[in-house]
Amino acid sequence: MQKRILGRTGRTVSVIGLGTWQLGGDWGAVTDADATAVLAASADAGITFFDTADVYGDGRSERLIGQFLANGASGAEITVATKMGRRAEQLPENFVLANFREWTDRSRTNLGRDTLDLVQLHCPPSAVVESGEVYDALDTLVSEGVIKNYGVSVETCDQALAAISRPGVATVQIILNAFRLKPLEQVLPAARAAGVGIIARVPLASGLLTGKYSHETVFADSDHRNFNRDGSHFDVGETFSGVDFEVGLEAAIEFTALAPVGLTPAQAALAWVAQIDGVSTVIPGARSVAQAQANAAAGVTEPLGVAFNEGVQDIYDRLLREQIHPRW
Repeated sequence: MQKRILGRTGRTVSVIGLGTWQLGGDWGAVTDADATAVLAASADAGITFFDTADVYGDGRSERLIGQFLANGASGAEITVATKMGRRAEQLPENFVLANFREWTDRSRTNLGRDTLDLVQLHCPPSAVVESGEVYDALDTLVSEGVIKNYGVSVETCDQALAAISRPGVATVQIILNAFRLKPLEQVLPAARAAGVGIIARVPLASGLLTGKYSHETVFADSDHRNFNRDGSHFDVGETFSGVDFEVGLEAAIEFTALAPVGLTPAQAALAWVAQIDGVSTVIPGARSVAQAQANAAAGVTEPLGVAFNEGVQDIYDRLLREQIHPRW
């Protein structure tokens, strides 16, 4: 497994990490045993970065990770990044030190850690990302030993650039995949120049880039790919990267044809993101041991090459740019 430095944290992490939204909810049911098996398979495959949030299953994802680490099931040193802020109404006045203390205390309990490795603001309003007082409060938590580092998870490139400009921000988490290319223009160069780590989320466009979906695919009622296609529950960019499902199927067929022999479309999609200069780690989810192992294998692939990159750009420009690029 390839390793990278995670921005200003200075920590070394695997280039393929594990996103754990699916272990908390909103992707259909996952049992405790299955969730633990995914965590163990990921660690055994060399994954040393787990990304979670206090809102995933109202803390279930954090608790499962905490229990897994407490049991000492893996000898690898795991960096755990959590997120805070989505359990409260999305008003700037809620993003204050007193609430930060309450939220991080809850995550510390869930994860069983006195000091959190990395805490990210969880896609807050732009006014929060741009507020100096917010970063002062986060600096206080660092000085008190509650958290080691902080970052911001964002929806838009403008938010990412605002966060990168702050000297205490260690990482920025942003949607980046073969169907969401805008971050390549300004965000990645700015992050490289500032030494800020980039955590690439939704790398498979909510599964579209696996090439496994069709017009007949049905998602569970509890799956956000069913209930959030119109963005009624949270930013629609989190579901299929904001791509219309029917258009996404067409684009996925063309992407699948690009995948080199020996790689599944999903592995090619993950490897493509992981090989971008400036990306620290990529965080696909996994609901099974087989998925976790296949994802990890993308971290040891050979460079995909110029023709593959040109193919990705062509698909984006013809089918997706007009719909996606102006919005995020």
